[in-house]
Amino acid sequence: MIYFAFTCAADAQTNRTELKRADLTGTNMEIVVSVVDVQPGNNLIRHTHHGEEAVYVLEGATLALPEGKEVPFPTGAATINIRDVPHGGVKVAGDKTLKMLTVRIVDKGKPMMEPVK
Repeated sequence: MIYFAFTCAADAQTNRTELKRADLTGTNMEIVVSVVDVQPGNNLIRHTHHGEEAVYVLEGATLALPEGKEVPFPTGAATINIRDVPHGGVKVAGDKTLKMLTVRIVDKGKPMMEPVK
């Protein structure tokens, strides 16, 4: 259930506020800490990342899956999205904004996300 929900700043329908960015010592990677808000009715496109992404739900919401089923994505939920594995592809349903804290450890100089075609 929660697998479908995880994303961050997946498209123009999200509001991502970057809090901190720093090099990961001894690597060609960086750590990026952000807060992502997704308003009701907006989509989180299916996408991948060039590294790992940890997600913690600050304010939960209901998500509509592609087949139309709605599932809760509750406050306090957490997950880790692994490199190059597609996730997202959902819509925020109901009247609550989804708010997530994300921590990404990603390849330096690459885009934060890649849409899945």
